[in-house]
Amino acid sequence: MKFFKTVISLFVILFPLISNSVTLPNFTELAENQGKTVVNITSIKNTMIQPGNTPPFPYDEHLQEFFKRFGIPGFPGGIPPNGNTPQEKQVIGTGSGFIIDTKGIVITNAHVVNDADTVIVKLSDQREIQAEVLGVDKRTDVAVLKIKADNLPKVNIGDPSKLKVGEWVAAIGSPFGLESTMTVGIVSALGRNLPQENYVPFIQTDVAINPGNSGGPLFNTFGEVVGINSQIYSRTGGYMGLSFAIPIDVAIDVAEQLQKEGKVSRGWLGIAIQEISKELSESFGMKTTQGALVAGVEKESPADKGGLKPGDVVIKFNEKDIKISSDLPKFVSATKPNTKASVAILRQGKEQSLSITIGEMPTDEMVVARKNPDQIQKNRIGLVVKDLTPQQKKQIKENTGVIVVESADASLNAGIRKGDVILGLNNNPITSAQSFNQAIQKIAKGKTIALLVYRNGDTLYVPIKITN
Repeated sequence: MKFFKTVISLFVILFPLISNSVTLPNFTELAENQGKTVVNITSIKNTMIQPGNTPPFPYDEHLQEFFKRFGIPGFPGGIPPNGNTPQEKQVIGTGSGFIIDTKGIVITNAHVVNDADTVIVKLSDQREIQAEVLGVDKRTDVAVLKIKADNLPKVNIGDPSKLKVGEWVAAIGSPFGLESTMTVGIVSALGRNLPQENYVPFIQTDVAINPGNSGGPLFNTFGEVVGINSQIYSRTGGYMGLSFAIPIDVAIDVAEQLQKEGKVSRGWLGIAIQEISKELSESFGMKTTQGALVAGVEKESPADKGGLKPGDVVIKFNEKDIKISSDLPKFVSATKPNTKASVAILRQGKEQSLSITIGEMPTDEMVVARKNPDQIQKNRIGLVVKDLTPQQKKQIKENTGVIVVESADASLNAGIRKGDVILGLNNNPITSAQSFNQAIQKIAKGKTIALLVYRNGDTLYVPIKITN
């Protein structure tokens, strides 16, 4: 009798725990149905390796083959450290993506395909198809590709706004080149702001993400894509439990603009902002630290024309509360240019309301032109050059040449740096920035040019291949 009483007592204690237990999700159906919508992406970039530039690891044939197979981004596999002349090598990187349209539209990260000479998409049925890059947006790290294929399986798009912290999610991608790898975890935080990332409210998860996962989808338990796996926080270069995904609604909006316009239009105020510390809030007579402090206003910008001044604190934008300073860039950039916005501010402790016509965020080229009105925009090989001043000519003891004031990735990787003086093009002297750019414009695509560069008292020839 005592035994039965003990059993009954244990049942009474354990029954609530059993009845309230949560069944762990089963991801097998998701893997079977959605795995075929995920693709592997290989980006190939042709680059010139300068004499003396050795790989970050000792040259070893087997080691080089390992890196070549697994496509460590930025590592030019198989580069012998010897040689006295520049050599063209291929830098191979791998990433992931997913199909959003049955006619061959693929989304991935911008950093996976940016500046690549060739992009190869590998489907789940092992077909490999060269892709066309329709557009790249570095600010949100989103890129759109097009492959020539029909009747492809596509993902189902979910609603990131319905995500909750603690909810199960799964990623499918190609970490270290291992295709169709699934990892699972939970949503750790929502609307996460990261340093230097002002336009994306990231989804933070503890899903294992590693090199090669970039650009792959993040699924909810309904098999819907809610984000693009974009980056991790790591002190080692590998997964440490902190992964970040771009909300899919942000990515789809960017992708649609890239397909229609070839670029992304964002709202722009033209101000510099900073966080409000406790000390600053006290000095401004504020009760909280919420809002964005205007630290500077660009002349002739929408903010300047609309009446914003340094020292103002923006507390609302189009009736949306500014809780932290990074909220403001996201709200502004999501606003259509040339539309009016209501901006609530605190000025000398008193609340005011301004109506400001939002401008269009300048591109990098527009910023260069605005800051340097006497310079032209980037030329065909990604350089912004300027005529030498008499003082510069005297300093380097040359009467001709142009100085590089900005170098894009392609030229930078070829060996051209900011501050270099270009003296000649294919053994012809350079007399002005205008003549230099006109000469480059006439070079046929696929040709390699030789630039005579003056740097720190020495001269050297740098070859650059014309790729566009």
